[in-house]
Amino acid sequence: MAVASDALKANITTLGPLVADAEQLLFFETLVRKKLFKMKLKPYIPDFKLAFEHFSIHAGGRAVLDELEENLQLSDWHMEPSRMTLHRFGNTSSSSLWYELAHSEAKGRIRKGDRTWQIAFSSGFTCNSAVWRALRTIDPAKEKNPWMDEIHNFQVDAPKVSAI
Repeated sequence: MAVASDALKANITTLGPLVADAEQLLFFETLVRKKLFKMKLKPYIPDFKLAFEHFSIHAGGRAVLDELEENLQLSDWHMEPSRMTLHRFGNTSSSSLWYELAHSEAKGRIRKGDRTWQIAFSSGFTCNSAVWRALRTIDPAKEKNPWMDEIHNFQVDAPKVSAI
């Protein structure tokens, strides 16, 4: 988890400037204090919910999802596509991101203009991101994807991993 956290920090530093103005100031202030004044501060994690409507987090395991949910302060609603993908398909590596996006589409959550942040982890340990903007509202009744026939069967409570 520590290596994944370091990889994600580098990614967040790159995406930090994309969030709202007030968040940008707090992010910049923390960065200046750390770099110029050599202060030992925890990195400021912007509220990415201000920049993105949807999050698609590599479903590599419940511990990974729990950690990112806590660090990014995401809700159960934001985490549902990742948790249900892990429940239904298991750890399918980075391809889980597409099952997660399909889950959101099947639920009718994707609206024109919505932004989705896909976060994937890979060997080495690297963290990669893609940000997508919906060009149209997705009508689940008119789309085909791996969730459509069974989307309502996957309202499963996927409990968080308990701390040891």
